[in-house]
Amino acid sequence: MLIGVPKEVKNHEYRVGLVPGSVRELVTNGHQVMVQRGAGAKIGFEDAAYAHVGATIVETAEEIFKRADMIIKVKEPQAQECKMMRENQILFTYLHLAPDPEQAKLLQDSGCIAIAYETVTDRHGGLPLLAPMSEVAGRMAIQAGASCLEIAKGGSGILIGGVPGVAPAKVVVLGGGVVGTNSVRVAMGMGAQVVVIDKTIQRLYHLDLQFGSKITTIYSTTDAIEEHVLSADLVIGAVLVPGGHAPKLVTKAMLKKMRPGSVMVDVSIDQGGCFETSRPTTHQDPTYVVDGVVHYCVSNMPGGVPRTSTFALNNATLPFILKLANLGYKQAMHEDAHLLNGLNVFKGKVTHKAVADALSQEYIAASSVI
Repeated sequence: MLIGVPKEVKNHEYRVGLVPGSVRELVTNGHQVMVQRGAGAKIGFEDAAYAHVGATIVETAEEIFKRADMIIKVKEPQAQECKMMRENQILFTYLHLAPDPEQAKLLQDSGCIAIAYETVTDRHGGLPLLAPMSEVAGRMAIQAGASCLEIAKGGSGILIGGVPGVAPAKVVVLGGGVVGTNSVRVAMGMGAQVVVIDKTIQRLYHLDLQFGSKITTIYSTTDAIEEHVLSADLVIGAVLVPGGHAPKLVTKAMLKKMRPGSVMVDVSIDQGGCFETSRPTTHQDPTYVVDGVVHYCVSNMPGGVPRTSTFALNNATLPFILKLANLGYKQAMHEDAHLLNGLNVFKGKVTHKAVADALSQEYIAASSVI
């Protein structure tokens, strides 16, 4: 199979779909790989490193999209990339289609086979290709929030861990999954007062076992969310509905009652955000203020630490990329129901129910089209 790796074009996005080691594995398995010039240069992967392991370096994304059987990316394709996709071409990347009907339509119009990292599953019920970036984003969320609490950034001027004789910041984490757990770990390590809210008692039980009395676990209700958000210095939005819109847990009415200078970091922004006042921002311009509350809603947070993120992502995606390349998408998905769950768009049809529901489109079961 001929596999193409274009340079990412989203704002301040320096991750790359394949590291040289992953290219070597594909070449060893008999495949050809094209990498756009400079695709990994910002994070230390020079073109020579790719050429050394057998990749062909090409000048433009247009050539990659024109020739490759499968495109490997990191972030969702931008409009100009979607328009270069071809019928029967495989796209394997993060898609986050639920809040992005324009991207969905362009992919449908292209006739491509679009497989989303974020909806591939595993036998434990997890999301193995989303998890590594969720780990990064969860840890970064506390770093970003701590920075935003500084007075020069619009925050209330609170040191997240306090000092002897001065209380630490109260950090409220909405969601106890991978993002939430990693946020809790870092916030607790920095000395914050941490409250985690989740709707699953079993998840709260596991968090209690893991962190003990160093955190407070709260069952999620509207009343509980309001009580703790209103007294928070930093709120982390870490909820997920796989493939679908994130629920709006913090309303405009709640926001108006929050303390001026408090901070909200919405890690759920890729799926539309879990704060009613959230809108996507970039690493270049990451924050804005509504009713005195600082909002940090960067839609590619792990892109802020692209070298770490690229290695972590490749560790998770490479087995699936090899399976698609070695077997072809039909056989690979017949043999692996978890990979089949990643299929979001197939030749114009929406094949993931949560995505179809979010886009108000007809759902066609992925198993019926493969």
